[in-house]
Amino acid sequence: MSKRYKPYPEYKPSGVEWLGVIPKQWEVKRLKNGARLLIEKTCIENEQVIALENIEGWSGNLVETDSAYKGDGIQCVKNDLLFGKLRPYLAKVYQCPNTLVAFGDLLAYRPADNAHSRFIFYTMLTDWFISIVDGSTYGAKMPRANSEFVGNMKLAFPSHPEQRAIASFLDRETGKIDRMIGKQERMIELLKEKRQAVISHAVTKGLNPNAPMKDSGIEWLGEIPEHWDIRTISRSTTKITNGYVGPTRGILFENGVPYIQATHIKKGVVNFDDAYFVRKEWSNAHSKSILREGDVLIVQTGAGTGDVGLVSNNEEGYNCHALIILAPRKGVISGGFLSEVLQSHYGYSKLYSIRTGGMHPHLNCSEVQYVKVPVPPRYEQDAIMEFIKAETSKLDRLGAKAKQAIELMKERRTALISAAVTGKIDVRNEE
Repeated sequence: MSKRYKPYPEYKPSGVEWLGVIPKQWEVKRLKNGARLLIEKTCIENEQVIALENIEGWSGNLVETDSAYKGDGIQCVKNDLLFGKLRPYLAKVYQCPNTLVAFGDLLAYRPADNAHSRFIFYTMLTDWFISIVDGSTYGAKMPRANSEFVGNMKLAFPSHPEQRAIASFLDRETGKIDRMIGKQERMIELLKEKRQAVISHAVTKGLNPNAPMKDSGIEWLGEIPEHWDIRTISRSTTKITNGYVGPTRGILFENGVPYIQATHIKKGVVNFDDAYFVRKEWSNAHSKSILREGDVLIVQTGAGTGDVGLVSNNEEGYNCHALIILAPRKGVISGGFLSEVLQSHYGYSKLYSIRTGGMHPHLNCSEVQYVKVPVPPRYEQDAIMEFIKAETSKLDRLGAKAKQAIELMKERRTALISAAVTGKIDVRNEE
């Protein structure tokens, strides 16, 4: 913690391991002595309803959902606190801004007269509070916290005016940190847009701004360099096929030939996570979907339909499930260039336009083969790929620095909250 903040003049042992020493005038009390668990149910009719999925992020921001809530919920009023009791969502804490109904896997608490809602809110967000409650969860499929255990959690309480001062300090300081995080997040988004624009321009317009242009005759593509060709994917590849499409029960093992699925295709590369393997004999019997370096994979169905990945030397010999496999015609187009074209604004729009299925999107090889792509001479493709690699590497380094800055700011925010609500720093006179 920064040397800017001073400790309290005197401390005493709290008798609680995770609290350590606390300021001399503070008290240790159980959560249930500072906030009452609400258990009375009310029928949901026209009230504003908050469910676990509505709460996003550490600070309790809300997101809209399309869910229709039916049944009973907990009637809450302004300053009541909601705590997500399912293990993956334990860090979700929400302070009610008005009267509403809490629905589903939320514990609802009403602060006592001598407890400040916002102070308890911040205490419930500390790493130690979340960690201890997390360790108490039960249930194999959906681990959840026990309300009695949570209510018996020991917290450090100063006087009500001091709780209010600490909460105001944290509102102010975490607000500053959140604004800085927001700026870095916006920078990351701008870098992503810039990256996409660099790729899209390079693979559809080339690197020479003075090159004579011609109309491609293709929607979303526009003009291309005059000496470039336009080819369908079927004329640019030696193979268009599917990975194995069928039930996987009985064919997956803990070792063997790596088996690529849609979840492994992200941002133009294959990220195999050692999750799925098939027997070598099975793979050989399904040889049409054995991958070769330079193959281009397209996610065929599901939420990631249209995502593209390039098979590298590391994935040579792998097999795959329900992916479209394109084997580029070596003398015509490189796998790298074809992969970038399909990830460009043009490629994405084209693949999106031929998807079928509505709620369950799907791409068919029979449609993909007719997608037209710009094809420069091979030497120019190689130059374009070198250019893309150099330019995107710069942007990726900037993005990595921004992500690192965000992580450091989140760590500072977490440390600041913990230090303030346990009395490790004295913020009573901080402005």
